[in-house]
Amino acid sequence: MDAGIAAVVALSTGEKIADPRHERRDRTRLAKAQRELSRKAPGSVNRDKARRKVARVHAQITDRRRDFLHKLSTRLVRENQTVVIEDLAVGNLLKNRTLARAVSDVAWRELRRMLEYKCAWYGRDLVVIDRWFPSSKRCGNCGTVRTKLPLDVREWTCACGAVHDRDVNAARNILAAGLAVTACGDGVRPQRETSRTGRSSVKQETQWATAGTLRLQEEEVNRSDIPEEPRRPATRRSR
Repeated sequence: MDAGIAAVVALSTGEKIADPRHERRDRTRLAKAQRELSRKAPGSVNRDKARRKVARVHAQITDRRRDFLHKLSTRLVRENQTVVIEDLAVGNLLKNRTLARAVSDVAWRELRRMLEYKCAWYGRDLVVIDRWFPSSKRCGNCGTVRTKLPLDVREWTCACGAVHDRDVNAARNILAAGLAVTACGDGVRPQRETSRTGRSSVKQETQWATAGTLRLQEEEVNRSDIPEEPRRPATRRSR
């Protein structure tokens, strides 16, 4: 799957999960509560009430966001044996003033955290693709990689004639790269462990992949050409 802003995730099936924009829905109410707080005298009872009101609005936004992510992550884990995601540099994106608020609202880090421990619970494979893998620029049909693809370009046509939706094409390339890893036996299945305190903790290992669609096809061909090793005859032990 490919993480985004307009759509929280785009799936390899072509489905896009729209961003509910939890923070934007309550932005006006939150701003009003914060203005009221700024007008109250420090140390007064009214200021304490206004502070609690601001905290309630923040809590409601957080609760709705967490509920949405729980439902989304549970669905993705239940419906798929292997979940493939990108290792996004969220910290760098938050430095962009234009994208910072939207990136914070979609909460990619929290979604990844939920996917990690839920894959452990359900016994699913979680594969993490390297952040430099050109998932959006690579044509999922022929494997050609474009040199440039600005963020405002949401649909593009490859020289081979294939027309791509940017997010869906990226999701399919991410899936192909993840399957290329699991096909050669390098998939990761996270295990649940019990800590010394008796509480259950999740040990999540990640598998980094830089391969794409073509590598998956090449490995399938090469694997079919490898002859099987002859079995050694069993020896009977004398008593």
